[in-house]
Amino acid sequence: MPFELFEDERGDLRNAKAFAAASHFAYLPAERGIEAFQSELGLTAKLISVNNTQAYLATNDNHIVVAFRGSEGPTSIDGLKDWLLTNAMNLLIVPQGKLSTEFLAAGVGAKFHQGFVGAITDIWDELYPQLEAEVKAKDRPVWVTGHSLGGALALLGAWLFKRKFISVHQVYTFGAPMVGNQAVADAFNREFPNTIFRYVNPPDPVPLLPMMSLVANDFAHCNKLMFLGDGNEAANLLTYLKGAAGDVATGLFSGEIGDKVWGGIKSKVMAHLMDDYRKLIG
Repeated sequence: MPFELFEDERGDLRNAKAFAAASHFAYLPAERGIEAFQSELGLTAKLISVNNTQAYLATNDNHIVVAFRGSEGPTSIDGLKDWLLTNAMNLLIVPQGKLSTEFLAAGVGAKFHQGFVGAITDIWDELYPQLEAEVKAKDRPVWVTGHSLGGALALLGAWLFKRKFISVHQVYTFGAPMVGNQAVADAFNREFPNTIFRYVNPPDPVPLLPMMSLVANDFAHCNKLMFLGDGNEAANLLTYLKGAAGDVATGLFSGEIGDKVWGGIKSKVMAHLMDDYRKLIG
């Protein structure tokens, strides 16, 4: 039976269950993904893929859902290690390029994660016209979701949609990393009040990333955090990782420090996977 969405509820666990499924299906190849969206969620979906960025645009008569795919790395321990430690080296930047004007609207001092901005830029010219056509065909609530890297892209996508006058009803992310500094977080909180819901499994290390935030606190999350368990687990993991990082202030973890940081993360890898999130929610 297709999932029902509750438009008037905010951060509702029933909605989270549906979007956890959508975020999970976003990892599937086109044929399997399209079938899963239809049979499990009652949505007609299409996969949009440009370079290494993918999203499903899924619709029915009542709803429009954009589900961004996360990194394929988290399907293996080695892939996750590369993604966590390598992406930590992408410094915060003042956005440049064809979408820079939209991101600069976040205000003075706003800096975004370079890798995430590049990924959303790759897919934008394909995704936006198709979403706009769906909205023009029939005005329906637009929901945006994603897991891991897909959650980061969901936030940036929602920002860009709003800048193009597409109203975003709600955003649900799962295990998403931070996308920018405090000025960016403040801008999201201002523009999306009671709209963004960040579901986090407390042992999951990815919401504590990018790594430089452990020592320099340059990155920040926007509201609203939705813990799926005891938040003390997240606090304990953060304390360990900060200790492992030592006095490094650049966020460039390598050698012995990288091994110590990775040691604290490796035992928590399963807490990041979408299977674990769906079990906790469902």
